[in-house]
Amino acid sequence: MKRRNFIKNTAVSGMALTGLATATGAYGSETVSSNSAKFKLKYAPGLGTFRESAGSDPIDNIKFIADQGFTAVFDNGLAWREAAVQEKIGNELARLGMDLGPFIVYADHGKKYMVTNDTEVKEMLKQKTTEALEVQKRTGAKTGLITPGLYDERMDLDYQTINVIENMRLCCDIAGKTGLELVMEPLNRQVDHPGLFLTSMPQSKMICVAVNHPSCKIVDDLYHQQITEGNLIRNMDLCWDYIGAFHIGDNPGRNEPTTGEINYKNIFKHIYDKGYQGTLCCEHGKSKGGKEGEMALIQAYREVDSFEV
Repeated sequence: MKRRNFIKNTAVSGMALTGLATATGAYGSETVSSNSAKFKLKYAPGLGTFRESAGSDPIDNIKFIADQGFTAVFDNGLAWREAAVQEKIGNELARLGMDLGPFIVYADHGKKYMVTNDTEVKEMLKQKTTEALEVQKRTGAKTGLITPGLYDERMDLDYQTINVIENMRLCCDIAGKTGLELVMEPLNRQVDHPGLFLTSMPQSKMICVAVNHPSCKIVDDLYHQQITEGNLIRNMDLCWDYIGAFHIGDNPGRNEPTTGEINYKNIFKHIYDKGYQGTLCCEHGKSKGGKEGEMALIQAYREVDSFEV
């Protein structure tokens, strides 16, 4: 099931960005920005984030992203790409020494599934997780993303929690055969996803503890959790052993860091100081349109990555 399209681009004009050198040739005949100094953390732009600069080909996107100093990418729709394309992506990332953020194993925000004890749901989850192992084999991905879907207003929440725990354990038993981690994503109900079962970090940790499997993890989406509960650093610390990945997005607006209220420079320093080695997926839109917006996004990450070590 495809996740709803969350990327919103607003075409606006503004001042030109400075401080980025230019290089030509790698992505066609046009001049593109180059800023090869590596970032401190593994921020992972999505394939397609830089369409104006790198086009739509995923390999060209990976090369462009690497040229800007990023050491990871993510692709929510990786599982729906052709097998040959997945292999090309995996090979290019390996060649460049880049990591790959979580891809979607299963996420449908409009259905009740993991909260149920339905036999057909269990078979579907087995199938999706088994298919994810093939994606992992072709791409080298270490993490897949899964969401429990809607809650059931006619069932006690504790019974639903039991069902989610059992269904997650079922998936993790399959994923664990190859070491694939499955990260559950708590999402906000207030703005984007009314009616979902999983919304908070404490709730997610409770499920992980109950599943009791090394493949059961959490993706801490800082945009969603700023809306749902705040206390981003405290909740991060309390769930640290179960965090398998991060998603980034400022609030309000769900655009690049520095465009909202979240102090990403402090947060990234905290994550760096804790020795985090995983990916931080840039799962957000751009506050400006066109190439200007793409360069503004890169510059925003330069700003929040400039914390003192």
